[in-house]
Amino acid sequence: MTGSTRGAIMDAAERLLRSKGYSAFSYADLAETVGIRKASIHHYFPTKEDLGVAIVEDYVRQVRDRFSQIEAASDKLDSRLAGFREGFRAGAEVGMLPLCGALAAEMAALPTRLQILTREFFDLQLKWLTKVLDAAAATGELPPGSDSAQKAYLLLSLMEGSSFIDWAMQDGRRMDLSALLQLARLPLSASLK
Repeated sequence: MTGSTRGAIMDAAERLLRSKGYSAFSYADLAETVGIRKASIHHYFPTKEDLGVAIVEDYVRQVRDRFSQIEAASDKLDSRLAGFREGFRAGAEVGMLPLCGALAAEMAALPTRLQILTREFFDLQLKWLTKVLDAAAATGELPPGSDSAQKAYLLLSLMEGSSFIDWAMQDGRRMDLSALLQLARLPLSASLK
């Protein structure tokens, strides 16, 4: 087995997790999807929990990298929020729920380590959004005294929720960032209208 087999297992498992749910797929499903034996999956990931933890930890690394890229690309609030939205849009375009939301929907059924990672992942997103909103307030893009933490919570809630509706409806409607920003009482730039 090669390192690419491990990656193929993780990619397929992430797609299954984000489209069927953690509880709804088995190693048999995964073996069929990847085209390998279940024993091969167990070689890399002795338990489904180990596989889930590896997926979330890898995804969190990718999200942290994406946040750094977003910050490096622009210091403007609308550009940063548009970059944040792209993570949601990319998954929706291939029929997948946001990883964090998919896991949260099954929180009570998840193993403890995955519950902890799911909470930490939400916290990472909330802290990053709060930081971005605080930076915008410091530069005058947002009015002073805005409750950045509350706005971050509202914005993440709206994005996660609209992703679930997009996924369930599958009718071509997609979340509109300008509408989400209005609901969160954040200013709109002409580029987002």
